[in-house]
Amino acid sequence: MHKIGTPLLLIALIFATLSFVPLGVFDVESEGLSNNASVITPEELVGKNDTPELEVMVDDRQEVKHVPLPKSVKAIYMTSCVAGTPTFRQKLVQLMQETEINSVVIDIKDYSGTISFPTKSAAWQPAWENARCGAKDMPELVQMLHDNHIFVIGRITVFQDPFYAPKHPELAVLKSDKQTVWTDHKGLSFIDVASKPYWDYIIDLAKESYNIGFDELNFDYVRYPSDGNMADTYYPQSVAGEYGMDRQANLEAFFKYLNEKLDEEDRFAEFKHSNTGRASSTPYTSVDLFGMTTTNFDDLSIGQVQDRAAPYFDFVAPMVYPSHYPNSFLSLGNPNDYPYKVVNFAMQSGVDRMLSSTTPMKGFLHTPITTTNASGTVTATGLYSKPVYTGDKFRTWIQDFDYGGDYDAADVRAQIQASYDAGVNSWMIWAPSNIYTKAALLGPEASTQ
Repeated sequence: MHKIGTPLLLIALIFATLSFVPLGVFDVESEGLSNNASVITPEELVGKNDTPELEVMVDDRQEVKHVPLPKSVKAIYMTSCVAGTPTFRQKLVQLMQETEINSVVIDIKDYSGTISFPTKSAAWQPAWENARCGAKDMPELVQMLHDNHIFVIGRITVFQDPFYAPKHPELAVLKSDKQTVWTDHKGLSFIDVASKPYWDYIIDLAKESYNIGFDELNFDYVRYPSDGNMADTYYPQSVAGEYGMDRQANLEAFFKYLNEKLDEEDRFAEFKHSNTGRASSTPYTSVDLFGMTTTNFDDLSIGQVQDRAAPYFDFVAPMVYPSHYPNSFLSLGNPNDYPYKVVNFAMQSGVDRMLSSTTPMKGFLHTPITTTNASGTVTATGLYSKPVYTGDKFRTWIQDFDYGGDYDAADVRAQIQASYDAGVNSWMIWAPSNIYTKAALLGPEASTQ
């Protein structure tokens, strides 16, 4: 056994005792530490290393599923009456299943001014309660079409509105007495294009239509009236407005406003819009124009100009029905005898205008082109620079009804081919009867081509 001396034993005892004394008893000051520093306990250290819980955000909005835009839209038209008749509408669904048709245009608001489905909007409720036709189950109909991979386009007639106009004569087209609501030869009345309160009324309907599942909104009758005693008309809102009786400017102002409002994501944020096929949760839009807007460089006295409409819609649909052209068109005689020539010339003219960077038409987005001579004199050329688009901006309205002629499968198919040959690959077939010439259509394998 080793012996430890008394002095060494005392020193060892002192160090052993000091090792159990808390540091706080020493009066020590060093960099970053003082006798006032708090001591972190093990429990506190564990708490500081804990990862905070993240709050998970749940999107519990009702989901509205859409069908993405087809590569080429191939559509037929369905009236509100057919939409509300299950047996008839099922025949059209069967036609879509058995042919290349991949889209359908359904009336939301037609020439009557009434609407085709129950609404949550107090402003639009009378237009449903007095509806001429309609589908109480419109959301279910849209869903059924989506289940069949059909792209659903909702058609809204705009300024032709014999339901609303008599109730709001201050916004309507009046007779020259400035009191009586004007009507055309069919007894239909119109809203003055410059009636801004009515613009918001239309936007309200567009919002609800998209929120029940329509994939695209198609705007028709976007024009000043025609086909009546035009000498006996007065436009109270236009006359009092910013552009006076400049029909083109008033209509472009509406297009601009409509485009801006329907591009607002927040407007449709009440619902979760999914499977739209694009980053935006807003609807596609299209506009129907008179067929002769592709060939005319005036506004046809109704305000419509192709170059001033194109920037504000995803698609432009000229109604190039051969029956609606005069016998003098292309010196052909009866245009119904030449459906290919009429449609091809009309659409090729429209495509050429889309591709052109200049136009003789003034517009909000058009910049005057000038020349400067050697002396510095600036001279207007009469041309304007404009946005450029391709044939993909177009959809061709195809005639499948007998008006001025007897349209068979060859005539309908000739118009479709005429559209293709002009560089326009999307089309929509119009038949007021909703009875379509199946023999003019290819099989379902062509629906994605």
